[in-house]
Amino acid sequence: MAWAWRIAGAAVIAGACGGRSSFLRVNAGGGQVALTGRAVLAALAGALIVLAVRAGAALLLVNGLLLAAIAADLALAAPVRPLRLVRSGDTRVLLGENASVTLAVENPGPRPLRAQLRDAWQPSAGAHPHHHRLHVPPGGRASLTTTLTPVRRGDKPAAGVTVRSVGPLGLAARQAGLTAPWTVRVLPPFQSRRHLPAKLARLRLLDGQHRALLRGQGSEFDSLREYVIGDDVRSIDWRATARRRDVMVRTWRPERDRRILIVLDTGRTSAGRVGGVPRLDAAMDAGLLLTALASRAGDRVDLIAFDRRVRARVVGTPRPAVLPAVADAMAGLEPELVETDAAALASAALTTAGHRCLIVLLTDLNPAAVSDGLLPRLPLLAARNEVLVAAVADPALAELAAGRGDAALVYEAAAAEQAVAARQRVSALLRRCGARVVEAPPDQLPAALADAYLALKAGGRL
Repeated sequence: MAWAWRIAGAAVIAGACGGRSSFLRVNAGGGQVALTGRAVLAALAGALIVLAVRAGAALLLVNGLLLAAIAADLALAAPVRPLRLVRSGDTRVLLGENASVTLAVENPGPRPLRAQLRDAWQPSAGAHPHHHRLHVPPGGRASLTTTLTPVRRGDKPAAGVTVRSVGPLGLAARQAGLTAPWTVRVLPPFQSRRHLPAKLARLRLLDGQHRALLRGQGSEFDSLREYVIGDDVRSIDWRATARRRDVMVRTWRPERDRRILIVLDTGRTSAGRVGGVPRLDAAMDAGLLLTALASRAGDRVDLIAFDRRVRARVVGTPRPAVLPAVADAMAGLEPELVETDAAALASAALTTAGHRCLIVLLTDLNPAAVSDGLLPRLPLLAARNEVLVAAVADPALAELAAGRGDAALVYEAAAAEQAVAARQRVSALLRRCGARVVEAPPDQLPAALADAYLALKAGGRL
């Protein structure tokens, strides 16, 4: 009974302290007992009686009554360990949006459950509310809903559930921690999806599905029509012309079922922020828009994320499922503070590509990293593939370059001009090695990359 005297003593001490907390936890017999604010007030009242009477018998009587009431309350409280917890709800959510997870509490015992429940999640999960009040009859079930508003990508597992079963007198509670596993994966926000309708409209024009019937310069034969002034004479079909009195020309449609490999650089340069957005996040947003557009165009899309090793891979996924698969693979990616191994990256890209395809490299035009790493390997990539390098531009450089107010601003402008010139030289070198370069601010990069893809498709370069 030593633990019982510890409970009574703790209650008296808490009462003497003025009941500063609604619950006071005490380890008892290997479990946990929580004393409520009502027990603290009862202990305070007992302490006042003892002080007024100033007799040892009064102290024993007050402690005995308080101990008996607490013990009875604990005995009548519903046990916590037998409770059964079942979760259901969302398993995936876009960053910045809300997810709902329901926790069902089943009470198989013969006593009613009056409890307070704390459903704990990672801080970055943005769970609300943290605490719930429960009243579950014997053999009954209650459901609680927690809303998650995550602030970071990745997997957000539930940390655990703490239940305090309060007795009918409201003096004490049984407390225990229970497990109810559940994980919500937070996907990239895909803010660039607002550009998708406009890009799909352009795609329909290229594919001959729009009423304007604008034909691309692809290599897949579409139909024959009469020659009009301005048509390329190389598209004249002389056999069809010989069979008719009019000159007939072939029309072509952009290729379908071509392969696109998106290579996401997760090295140290991807950790830099531009306008408060990490370069990696901006690159992922551009990759998601390109994936959505290319899959709608009938092309196959693969993805690898690489720095010194492959961090994520999506290969051979069917077109209807490729966008969710790519978003799922990107969810857990974080920048690695290591220098990207360009030779290993090129080898991984060629191994994954296999046959001729469009390789879209989402990286940074850092002069040192590109000159020493990517440039020597670029001819190997461009030898049998179309290579498109996309990078995030920093609009702050243009603002700094315009400063002319005082000597400090002039020096900053000179440094900004030097940085811009260095990136322009890197872009020129990449183009000279056979790559196309797209550089735009974070909010414009997805649309610019999609336009470059459509231009390549219209020009029959895929």
